[in-house]
Amino acid sequence: MNARPAMTQNDFSPLQQPELGAWTPARSVSVVIPAHGGPHLDLTLAALAAQTYPGHLMEVLVVDDGSEPPIRLPEIRPDNTRLVPVETGWGIANAVNTGANAADGEIIQRLDADMVPCREHIEAMARWHHLTDYLVTIGMKRFVEVPPLTPEEVFRARDLGDLFDLDKAVASSTEATIAKTDGLRKSRNPYHVCTGPTVAMPREVFHAVGGLDPTVLRGEDTEFAYRLAMHGVVFVPDMEARAVHLGLPAQHRDRERAVRAVGPYLAHRVPLRRDLRKDRGRRWLVPYVEIVLDVTDTSEAVVRQAVSAALDGKLQDVVVTLVGPWSLLREGRRSVLSDPCFELRLMRDLFAHDDRIRLIDEAAPTPAPAPFRYRGPVDVPLHRATLERMVEDVQKDLTGVLVVDLPDGRAARLERTSALARALLLSEPGGDLDEVIATTHGVRHVAPDRYWPPAAASAPGSSVPAAGAGSGVVEEARAAKPAAPAKPVPAAVHAPASPEGERSLLGRLKSALRSG
Repeated sequence: MNARPAMTQNDFSPLQQPELGAWTPARSVSVVIPAHGGPHLDLTLAALAAQTYPGHLMEVLVVDDGSEPPIRLPEIRPDNTRLVPVETGWGIANAVNTGANAADGEIIQRLDADMVPCREHIEAMARWHHLTDYLVTIGMKRFVEVPPLTPEEVFRARDLGDLFDLDKAVASSTEATIAKTDGLRKSRNPYHVCTGPTVAMPREVFHAVGGLDPTVLRGEDTEFAYRLAMHGVVFVPDMEARAVHLGLPAQHRDRERAVRAVGPYLAHRVPLRRDLRKDRGRRWLVPYVEIVLDVTDTSEAVVRQAVSAALDGKLQDVVVTLVGPWSLLREGRRSVLSDPCFELRLMRDLFAHDDRIRLIDEAAPTPAPAPFRYRGPVDVPLHRATLERMVEDVQKDLTGVLVVDLPDGRAARLERTSALARALLLSEPGGDLDEVIATTHGVRHVAPDRYWPPAAASAPGSSVPAAGAGSGVVEEARAAKPAAPAKPVPAAVHAPASPEGERSLLGRLKSALRSG
């Protein structure tokens, strides 16, 4: 297998797939088929028995998801076909996981039990995985009414057109999306079209993201594809991996209910679906942005201001992660007031019961499954508009990292999870991730003015806070001298360093106020 190429966004153009029939496969494939009843399973297995992919490199696992009566394997099937019963749980996601856990192949190919693939289907999907190991391949499908067919006819057919009237087949909506986006090369969210009936990936990738979520009963394929995107993969549709789906999709039978049933699952687990998160005041299972603040050797007062500002922004779909040596805290008899970990304990006790705040010793390599992560100095509280504007700007061109260069030489940054994960896949341990992201997604440096706009003066006697007063530090500084006449107050990042070189932003702001 070739070294991992650094592909930009979802543009897999640097890869040149071999022509069908003109290459030598070497990687083993496990075809996982979840089945409950499986009235058309015999046709699916007959089509798999006729595949051009070498038989000794292919196994088929039919996962019986509680069928009554239990599934029996038909006579026409691939040589290496196994029946795997589900021992616990139920549902498509649970069945796929059961099959993947029992699989021996290097490539996991999921295929539904009502699909009839063309003879070259497995070969077409697997050829990409011989080029590099961070791809997810997507097969094509069309929907047909089930004609009277026998497994023998399916096994002997040279082409799908010999079995089905493809002119009357209903095209999948994903094909139009693929065509509009140059085969997903220009797609903003390619995971959208990665649906379950036929998809393949390296076994390591399947398990790295945790497999499918068995608690998701509708839209489990889309939710899984979203997590794959957060892992940094590239999605590749193969137009030659053709198949027909026996029967019309659920949306055609009851579109209104099909759409409503999937909504809650995706709303909680796919933050990029902003259309599903319009309910004000709600908190969701997976946040849109993780705000990471290092609180080591920082006072409780500074951290309190930073957390308040983070949770009071215009963008409320966030979680705050406080990184510090929390594991050093030990219980048992101690002096409360002279405790050397006094500030750390104070912070822990203050934030421990707020489910929007996490206390961890070390930040994870990526914030997955959250799509964005903010990192910045804890003593530079967020303005109310900071996150909203940063996300808005990176979404315009899918920038991988937006770096705000602060006046004191430090930086705040918004990281795109998929870009960060891609860099981790491509870089050597300890390597410069931003250097890789600059190639795959782009790194942009900007001035702070748009994200921490300068504060304007309030009108005399007005109780309305000045523009830019969303910063908790600014508000505390202003409240400290209530009798003083209203004056322009510099925004947090615009406060000049004092001659004495004060370290904290709070100190600089107080100096600015005193100088007036």
